[in-house]
Amino acid sequence: MAITGASSSGGAKDGTSDSSSVARRNSKKPKYSRFTQQELPACKPILTPGWVITTFISIGVIFIPIGLASLFASERVVEIIDRYDEDCVPLNYTYNKLAYIQSSETNKTCTKRLIVSKQMKSPVYIYYQLDNFYQNHRRYVKSRSDKQLRSKASEDDTSTCKPEAVTENNSPIVPCGLIAWSLFNDTYGFSVKNKVLEVSKKNIAWKSDQDNKFGSDVYPKNFQSGGLIGGAKLNASIPLSEQEDLIVWMRTAALPTFRKLYGKIETDLEANDEITVVIQNNYNTYSFGGKKRLVLSTTSWIGGKNDFLGVAYLTVGGLCLFLAISFILLYVIKPRPLGDPSYLSWNRGHTS
Repeated sequence: MAITGASSSGGAKDGTSDSSSVARRNSKKPKYSRFTQQELPACKPILTPGWVITTFISIGVIFIPIGLASLFASERVVEIIDRYDEDCVPLNYTYNKLAYIQSSETNKTCTKRLIVSKQMKSPVYIYYQLDNFYQNHRRYVKSRSDKQLRSKASEDDTSTCKPEAVTENNSPIVPCGLIAWSLFNDTYGFSVKNKVLEVSKKNIAWKSDQDNKFGSDVYPKNFQSGGLIGGAKLNASIPLSEQEDLIVWMRTAALPTFRKLYGKIETDLEANDEITVVIQNNYNTYSFGGKKRLVLSTTSWIGGKNDFLGVAYLTVGGLCLFLAISFILLYVIKPRPLGDPSYLSWNRGHTS
């Protein structure tokens, strides 16, 4: 009987240990470690008035000079902006601009004169600016074939290019898609004192785009050969990697108002010079209420003319200095002991 009782108690113990091990296996409690229990050494800075005031002063002292330097650099940029889409429409087409731009018989040549307000040192960058042109529209952005642009072997890859994918004979269009089809085709000619200013189109596109996105063995094919012409035509004897106007245009803009680089003038322009610009007003922006502007601009170490960066730095720096001075006055006039428990909400009623 004693042996039997011992066996029974031993079986109970085994059952208890088995159930506890099963419970441990099914438990979601993580294995103990200093990491899981957040017991590792940590830096817990105490934001004392001295540290807060010093931080705000440091930010203000650093940001304000950067803001002033950015504004000064932006002010040194000389920029000429001229809207020409309305001025280049003949008077008899003032109320029917769409008929003017769509007709092949109307004269699209337009002459404008621009005055240089300050000296513009070379290179002078030429941009065209379009307003109310949504290049970020989903259908427009997707209407292209990057594989086709990169390699001649993917010439037939036009599945994403509709409606400008193939011709009526089902031959692939290279480059295909709405982006390439709507390539900007206004042209500009410049002269000063009857001397023609050469416009350089070299290195106006990103080098990475030329090397990686547009193949040197891909040539235009069946481009702008349909009944509806969208924009500029391409030279079929030049590979896409060397057609920088196209490469610049294919990098779509995020906003409806954007500028794209047209070329560079490698000659200094003196103050009060009169620039004669001969414009071929070919691009249709009248059908969607768009605007066209010609922009001549120099650059500085921060790029083109942009006051936002300088104003942002000055605003943040000035705000930080204001907060630092406010905290100093508050600390001097009405100091508060660090870690005083009497400021706790449950202790305020007992302090009398």
